[in-house]
Amino acid sequence: MSKLFSSVTIKNTELKNRIVMAPMCMYSADNEGNAKDWHYLHYTSRAVGGTGLIIQEATAVESRGRISSNDLGIWDDSHIEELKRIVDACKAHGAKMGIQLAHAGRKCEAENERIIAPSAIAFSDEYRIPAEITKEEIKEVIQAFRDAAERSIKVGYDFVEVHGAHGYLINEFLSPLTNKRTDEYGGSKENRARFLKEVLHAVREVWTADRTLLLRVSAEDYAEGGNHPEDLADLINLVKEEGVDIVDVSSGGVVNVAPKAFQGYQVKFAEVIREKTNLPVIAGGLIVEPHMAEEILQNDRADFIFFGRELLRNPYWPLYAAYELHSETEWPEQYERAKFRK
Repeated sequence: MSKLFSSVTIKNTELKNRIVMAPMCMYSADNEGNAKDWHYLHYTSRAVGGTGLIIQEATAVESRGRISSNDLGIWDDSHIEELKRIVDACKAHGAKMGIQLAHAGRKCEAENERIIAPSAIAFSDEYRIPAEITKEEIKEVIQAFRDAAERSIKVGYDFVEVHGAHGYLINEFLSPLTNKRTDEYGGSKENRARFLKEVLHAVREVWTADRTLLLRVSAEDYAEGGNHPEDLADLINLVKEEGVDIVDVSSGGVVNVAPKAFQGYQVKFAEVIREKTNLPVIAGGLIVEPHMAEEILQNDRADFIFFGRELLRNPYWPLYAAYELHSETEWPEQYERAKFRK
């Protein structure tokens, strides 16, 4: 049995393998943030295809926290029913389900919303200048994350991931490129980590210690004066006692700079964070080859592997990967006649 296809128990939840579907926005909700048939088909296909953990796309904790007008939402109880239908179906097909709780901050492009950020700096010339978030609004957003975590329990998610990456609100607080505040939320690493720390604390008030909490980070800002993997490790160490169980390591997005991307380009970042925080990590970045994923795990460079574009191209990639790695994995009974055989 390969390590990629070894099962692992995290708290009270057993994952059948270490394949993680990365959260990827579908921009297919209605204007009120409600999930549609597309989401049901999209996620259940990956569950049928053998993915161990599916992390649902960035799901806004406030309407002003959406990236677009068609992002999923979990800011209202009305969102619960349709999300639960998706989660129940995916779990029935053997996957575990996570949700990424998100707030877009200055990268919100939803219509008729007041956009907020740590400092009044636009992402680019194509974006609006955000309002500097007030102390009262900080409290409102923290409460929104807490409420979203409480709804996540009602939906039935196995994991919650707090989105602290890709230039969205939490990432904007963490990065010195976007956080120019002079109060207790800006300046030093301790201050820049304060908002994340308070979000995690609020989430943990309802998402109790027996439940798994993930944190997604951008480990590299790709710009002079920005954060690098060692900086993110320091920031994580300042907040991990609030109950971070696993770090999902991505990069970029805080400023308008494209990284030089190649297969596995973010894995080294995950290694640094794993070593310096002593937390399990999910690594990825354009990984498409089963043997490459296996090497990363076998050499203890990461604990899980996330796949994004590859799972968009092929929902059944895990079934093929098991064949390539000489591992047994359960196929849907309806598809047994098509099973790869050597």
